[in-house]
Amino acid sequence: MVFQIYLHFVSNLSPITMGLLSVRVRWIPVLKKYMENTHQKKVIVSRREGLPCIAPLLTTVEETPQIVAARVRGHFPDWLNGYLLRIGPGKFEFGKDKYNHWFDGMALLHQFKIEKGTVTYRSKFLQSDTYKANSVHDRIVISEFGTLALPDPCKSIFERFMSKFEQLAMTDNTNVNYVRYKGDYYISTETNFMNKVDIETLEKTEKVDWSKFIAVNGATAHPHYDPDGTAYNMGNSYGPHGSCYNVIRVPPEKVDLGETIHGAQVVCSIASAEKMKPSYYHSFGMTRNYIIFIEQPLKMNLWRIVTSKIRGKAFSDAISWEPQYNTRFHVVDKHTGQLLPGMYYSKPFVTFHQINAFEDQGCVVIDLCCQDNGENLEIYQLQNLRKAGEGLDQVYNSAAKSFPRRFVLPLHVSLDAPEGKNLSPLSYSSASAVKQADGKIWCSYENLHPEDLEEQGGVEFPQINYGQFSGKKYHFFYGCGFRHLVGDSLIKVDVVNKTLKVWREDGFYPSEPVFVPVPGANEEDGGVILSVVITPNQNESNFLLVLDAKNFEELGRAEVPVQMPYGFHGTFVNI
Repeated sequence: MVFQIYLHFVSNLSPITMGLLSVRVRWIPVLKKYMENTHQKKVIVSRREGLPCIAPLLTTVEETPQIVAARVRGHFPDWLNGYLLRIGPGKFEFGKDKYNHWFDGMALLHQFKIEKGTVTYRSKFLQSDTYKANSVHDRIVISEFGTLALPDPCKSIFERFMSKFEQLAMTDNTNVNYVRYKGDYYISTETNFMNKVDIETLEKTEKVDWSKFIAVNGATAHPHYDPDGTAYNMGNSYGPHGSCYNVIRVPPEKVDLGETIHGAQVVCSIASAEKMKPSYYHSFGMTRNYIIFIEQPLKMNLWRIVTSKIRGKAFSDAISWEPQYNTRFHVVDKHTGQLLPGMYYSKPFVTFHQINAFEDQGCVVIDLCCQDNGENLEIYQLQNLRKAGEGLDQVYNSAAKSFPRRFVLPLHVSLDAPEGKNLSPLSYSSASAVKQADGKIWCSYENLHPEDLEEQGGVEFPQINYGQFSGKKYHFFYGCGFRHLVGDSLIKVDVVNKTLKVWREDGFYPSEPVFVPVPGANEEDGGVILSVVITPNQNESNFLLVLDAKNFEELGRAEVPVQMPYGFHGTFVNI
């Protein structure tokens, strides 16, 4: 569920702002009542009752810095050798201070090393400046997305009052994803800070600040990569003239050994539709030639962010769902930096994770996990996640589900193109793109799933065979089903035939699936799926699961007698 944003607002708009402030907003599976497109059948998702309590999956754990040997049942393929690296929150309090929101927790790094059929595990807390400052003071001294740090109780009343006007310290608690730039691995969120790590020891080696290299105040935790290693990302910038969404390019190789993101460039800037209320975004799409940015009506009120400390509110108070606005697609030529003139709109929706995007017959095709309601950020307050009984059922049933949808964006629409006609030439997709009288192109989606997916609670954390099929026409993606507030199944979706394969084990909760291809394989699903599966049951072991990606049957599992919290994202690195 992992949703996260760090907004670092450089404010010189008012004396109140007093310099740099930061906000982090994380992606979550925002879940509420789901309805399909108006020209399609309405979907009623069944209510759930008697959900088991998952509080143990969302509580503080101890790190496991010493290597632990896992007990392997079944087998791990001999060709599978490498590190599965995972990241997520693992500590939710310091002293008597407690975090309010799941995404506020301190970053815990997990490493599963797979070698010649054996598996070992270790974990370490990221030694961020935030973690160390909180630890020294034994209280929360750096604010997070859902938790405002309170003044030092040892100060006088006057000093505590005046502290409301001090510059906010910016968190570097990067707990969302592992990303790669120039062959090095970093732990990222969406602030301007990343933490470079040694993937063998899990030790932090360097803190890197995006704003020291380019004029942005952060970047997403979901970059895209060209085959040569060139990385693309997006990040916001804020100033007296409003806010912009920026496309970033990072070169694939180092010139000097000590480089980090040196040579990064902003290749295109897109003005926000509302200067003081830019859209939140967690990811974006990329094809061979284009970047696709989705400006959605999940808004960040910059004035509320700037004044959050003075008002005594957490940063999350500044985020709002505003469905009076439609969702817009922006398309950028990633080679020239040109923003294409097409004005593509759809009805309001929220997306946090794109699945894949590709070009076909003069169109960009983009597949997304979509939700029709963006109101429920509060669902992932820890007090909600830790509920039991009817209270837990009510939280889950009030939330919107995420479903995979396809949009088609015709790239070359002439001025004399007919109005009211579907401009998509793609016979294999029911997605439409209709030119309106004002020149805008109204995009209606195609559902990429069978009705069976509704019974699985929708799908999130989508992954594909990225190395071979990113930016290309593809057949399959993998994700987590959500019959609970965290993933409770693994799902393989065939987007061509619209069929599903599901792995589930009662009482266990799998993480984001990671696809690892068989060396030399030509088939899209020739490989395995790795997922860390955890349970709140103290009598059962957590384990690393390996599935055959083709038939979705279990090959083996590596059991580890260590408590693990539910996490966000990760990656596999061959050794």
